[in-house]
Amino acid sequence: MKFIKPTFIILALGTLFSCKSTSQWEGQGPIQIIETVDKPIQIQAKQVFVAGNGVFFSNEFNGARLNQVERINDTLIQITILPENEPINPSPWYAFKIWSEIPQDFWIQFSYGGIGFHRYFPKSSLDGINFTNVDSIDFFQPESDDRRPEMAFLKIESSKDTLWVAAQDKVGTDHVKVWKNKILENDFVELISIGKSKEGRPLEILKIGNADDRDMLMVISMQHPPELTGFLAMQAFIEKICEDSPAARKFRSKYNLYVMPQMNPDGVANGHWRHNLGGIDLNRDWINFNQSETKALSEFMEKKVEESKGEFIFAADFHSTWEDIFYTNNEELEGNFPGLIPKVIKKSSKRIPDYIPNIRPNEGKERSVTSNSYFFFVHRAESMTFEVGDNTPREVIHMKGEYLAEELMKILNRK
Repeated sequence: MKFIKPTFIILALGTLFSCKSTSQWEGQGPIQIIETVDKPIQIQAKQVFVAGNGVFFSNEFNGARLNQVERINDTLIQITILPENEPINPSPWYAFKIWSEIPQDFWIQFSYGGIGFHRYFPKSSLDGINFTNVDSIDFFQPESDDRRPEMAFLKIESSKDTLWVAAQDKVGTDHVKVWKNKILENDFVELISIGKSKEGRPLEILKIGNADDRDMLMVISMQHPPELTGFLAMQAFIEKICEDSPAARKFRSKYNLYVMPQMNPDGVANGHWRHNLGGIDLNRDWINFNQSETKALSEFMEKKVEESKGEFIFAADFHSTWEDIFYTNNEELEGNFPGLIPKVIKKSSKRIPDYIPNIRPNEGKERSVTSNSYFFFVHRAESMTFEVGDNTPREVIHMKGEYLAEELMKILNRK
């Protein structure tokens, strides 16, 4: 039986993955409190999959997931990507290598075992480092009433040369190490180890600045492994503060910024959809602190405040979701620098043409289980969670990160 591409279900890339919409993305509903003690997880088996007809798949590398490969017919191979455990936010993070004994074309059908849906537009690479979006004519999904299509198909041209396919263009943890080493080349940056993950990976913070810790800032990202666009915005934000400019130099003389760029190294390394090696969403563990990652960072912050007699005045947690959105705290409540977050968001957003920031203040007045809530209610730091759209253009992500940093420095340098 031949696989025939049904033309009536082809979706245009621009329609399916547009960052714009007629109404603003409403974001997530109320945060649910969950138990955060360790739960069993399923570690993917690293192996080479024999797909028949001289075609091979592999997941033998750090990051993302590929659980099963099954040939359906001469022109169709089904791959299955499964989560680390359930229940889980359905954000299937996939990556794999393909090669064949002789050149041939076939289609791949993405399957998520009835658990998830296809969220990330595939990217390809010949070296595993430099990725580009696949041609939109080689990818399609059945029509769906919402943004959650359960099935996706990708046309592959394979050969003896290895082809990489991935949901995100930075696979694994090495790119974070490279970036940290680049930032550490500055003489005003210090690497601080605050513990280890369950698999023994270092939990590390970068201290940026030459101040006395009376006024401090905290930035984190990658609590959730696939959320690369949030990490990229965080990169741009930090790099702007590390620049050799008058504003940045003044800022670093007055404030110390602490950044934990990868909160969940085990989850990233194992290709988890959402959770750490304990099977827990770290962004639900900021009250109980049952997980080593959240416990290590909270203990670091609280010890820093105790020793310095200072305070955290700003904190940001960078994430990714369908479209850009800022989650802020109840504007009726005041922290250590009232009004700082709305000013920074609005001033930076005005600099981007035709951009209206999607701001969702929390209406509650009680502490919840997220990092944003911990930063505000425990440390009184003016805090926000910045969720960057999955498909926000990279140049726009860079602008948003840079402009947030510039406007923050302008305000704080005047303090």
